[in-house]
Amino acid sequence: MKIAVIGQSLFGQEVYKELRKDGHTIVGVFTIPDKDGKADPLATEAEKDGVPVFKFPRWRLKGKPIPEVVSEYQATGAELNVLPFCSQFIPMDVIDHPKHGSIIYHPSLLPRHRGASAINWTLIHGDKKGGFTVFWADDGLDTGPILLQRECDVEPNDTVNTIYKRFLFPEGVKGMVDAVRLIAASKAPRIIQPQEGATYECIQKKDNAKIDWDQSAEDIHNWIRGNDKIPGAWAEVDGQKVTFYGSSLVDNGTAANGQPLEIPGASRPGIVTKTGLVLFGKDGKALMVKNLQFEDGKMIAAAQYFSAGSSAAVELTEEEKTFAEQMRAVWQSILSNVSTIEDSTDFFKSGAASMDVVRLVEEVKLRASTCQLQNEDVYMNTTFQDFIQMCVRKLRGEDGEEELVVDYVEKSINNMTVKMPHQLFINGEFVDAEGGKTYKTINPTDGTAICDVSLAQISDVDKAVAAAKEAFEEGEWGKMNPRDRGRLIHKLADLMEEHQEELATIESIDSGAVYTLALKTHVGMSIQTFRYFAGWCDKIQGSTIPINQARPNRNLTFTKKEPIGVCAIVIPWNYPLMMLAWKTAACLAAGNTVVLKPAQVTPLTAMKFAELAARAGLPKGVVNILPGSGALVGQRLSDHPDVRKLGFTGSTEIGKHIMKSCAVSNVKKVSLELGGKSPLIIFSDCDMDKAVRMGMSSVFFNKGENCIAAGRLFVEENIHDQFVKKVVEEVKKMRVGDPLDRSTDHGPQNHKAHLDKLVEYCEAGVKEGATLVCGGKQVQRPGFFFEPTVFVDVEDHMFIAKEESFGPIMILSKFKSGEVDDVLRRANATEFGLASGVFTRDISKALYVSEKLNAGTVFVNTYNKTDVASPFGGFKQSGFGKDLGEKNCFCYRFKH
Repeated sequence: MKIAVIGQSLFGQEVYKELRKDGHTIVGVFTIPDKDGKADPLATEAEKDGVPVFKFPRWRLKGKPIPEVVSEYQATGAELNVLPFCSQFIPMDVIDHPKHGSIIYHPSLLPRHRGASAINWTLIHGDKKGGFTVFWADDGLDTGPILLQRECDVEPNDTVNTIYKRFLFPEGVKGMVDAVRLIAASKAPRIIQPQEGATYECIQKKDNAKIDWDQSAEDIHNWIRGNDKIPGAWAEVDGQKVTFYGSSLVDNGTAANGQPLEIPGASRPGIVTKTGLVLFGKDGKALMVKNLQFEDGKMIAAAQYFSAGSSAAVELTEEEKTFAEQMRAVWQSILSNVSTIEDSTDFFKSGAASMDVVRLVEEVKLRASTCQLQNEDVYMNTTFQDFIQMCVRKLRGEDGEEELVVDYVEKSINNMTVKMPHQLFINGEFVDAEGGKTYKTINPTDGTAICDVSLAQISDVDKAVAAAKEAFEEGEWGKMNPRDRGRLIHKLADLMEEHQEELATIESIDSGAVYTLALKTHVGMSIQTFRYFAGWCDKIQGSTIPINQARPNRNLTFTKKEPIGVCAIVIPWNYPLMMLAWKTAACLAAGNTVVLKPAQVTPLTAMKFAELAARAGLPKGVVNILPGSGALVGQRLSDHPDVRKLGFTGSTEIGKHIMKSCAVSNVKKVSLELGGKSPLIIFSDCDMDKAVRMGMSSVFFNKGENCIAAGRLFVEENIHDQFVKKVVEEVKKMRVGDPLDRSTDHGPQNHKAHLDKLVEYCEAGVKEGATLVCGGKQVQRPGFFFEPTVFVDVEDHMFIAKEESFGPIMILSKFKSGEVDDVLRRANATEFGLASGVFTRDISKALYVSEKLNAGTVFVNTYNKTDVASPFGGFKQSGFGKDLGEKNCFCYRFKH
């Protein structure tokens, strides 16, 4: 079909491009004249293609068509006029001339919101549904018959810009093309617009956008967002017009702390807080605006109202001066009508438009990838000097972000002062739990309270998930270049390394981990994990797949790995920081956001991690930490409809419950690392000294609080007694005591309830007839200490042969020499399958046994050797999914 495109803007450009792709002939593009020497994007695109472009200043004069203009149009021979967005009045001589007439795009669901400010009024009226209409042009104002309509939900905090970018622009382009297809196929309807529900509103201009404070907070919010960004809702503040941007409704239960700001006509003063300006409606409810613009065009963050302009200019380094000159050249190329870019040159007063802002932001990214600008940064720094100062501050990490406020609990211990956050961490801030609820976290070394910790409630979970969702969908994290995301994660690892002694000390006093082990493993492997996954950020890729239908139509299939969204993580108390790292690092590397619940008894290293994540520059909402009960916080995360993946490490019983909740709620993805009863088979041809050393490590490492601990050792009968004798000799040498003492081998159990369970476990073993060789009881001293314990003569039917102790208890059984398959049968006779091991010098036997053992990990002549590059996870009721390694399943969804 021969089509004339009449209109302007990027929207018009995209419609034009898609119509050409659809095979239509564009016989002419009719658009507006150049402005300040710059052509409209539609004109630029058409001229590039060699399509005739007409730039008439007007089509009518004194209400009558201009004959020369109409004649030039008619000469194109158009069969259809397509008006994607047109600010000019087009005479009916042109509208009715083509064989198929003219179609127009209108950004509302006609007949509602006729007129030029349709999107504004959709929001001002608080409509729950928005959308667009493609209609046949007539001589009325948006009154022609409807050809096509499409609708969308209007989000509570949508602005003109967000709803346009999310739906009206992309779907509108598709809708215009679909409308032309219907016309070409002679299937286009002409539905007369109903009179019922028809509205017409005036054009929104600055002079009629003043805020009326005598209405509810929701109505004020709708007025502000309905005028954001053009023309901008305003009010008088301190004797001048101030325009408000970035409005959102505020939870009425949230207290606003800050400096009052008198606003004439408002029911009460606004409050300038560290997150924005809180305003109030006559109903007493609140809203918040993020940005303010003054009469001189200067825009600031609302939180900086009382401090705007107070920061001194920074002196540029030679490298920064080079960057500044590069940006001066960019400004010059954008503002081609300006002869010289001075420090005082104003970007917008020199003719820049919104598309120029987008280009400028992208130009900065090309030259300084770590300088992540938002469009608002340009609007707030309109002169060249202010713009460069802002960029340099961002590059230095001094970009005026609100300083992280941390209410530390400080303790002088282990030859240092440790500073421990103790509040919830939500959306980049440490905050109290709803209702100020707290609980005490206990030092297992002496049973005393370390500090009060905020106890998260269901409302806190909802706030954290909402923050994570917003950070993923609207924030810079999801849009960030993967390599830049990797740099931030690497920076986080650097900060963890700088604080490794402090982290290890906190881990020791909170979980009972021996300090030297905490430093090497709990903290050391956590740092390694973040470094490892930082390196994967820019290497996450799909694949191209050959398919049967590839020819003759040249079909192609390829896969993409995409981030899932909000990931919930629930971790145990045995390795508080390391379990956090194993699950969180992979999530962040893939571009997800995280809400993590540490174990209620060991929250402190997670809170310290939150502080370091914020100081590393991770955007608000990317990491959220919620100490609290599993029944409340864990359950709500399992049920929450906005959580798309949940990773859990803990007991099989709770894992089953979580899996059910995740299925019932929204079929969220789940990965589970659950209980274990890992068998270790020791053959008589082993290296005895190594088998004893590693066998003890398999049980007593981290005082037995180890998910892959060898829950049962099978020792070949002809070396059994010798093995037991050597083990007992070594056990008696173990030093049980203060985990901060460098000579301590074995610290306290994690908490009192666990200690009591270990006592009951040993009592059950003795009652069933197993022989207690040593240990089996609580150490008589303050704290939660339990003696390293050895049981022999353990038979397959016994409770301690089948159930996990999760403590320093070695369970030993004999097996007959040469009966390899029988011991394998006994080793596999468990519903668990997390880890296993074998000791033998016979490589053939080692390979045979490792193949037959039904477990996710098989150690051969070693034990407890995990690595960040190697996947970790179990079989059967030990769960499914893998932590660590390239194939970590926690991070992605696949699309093809």
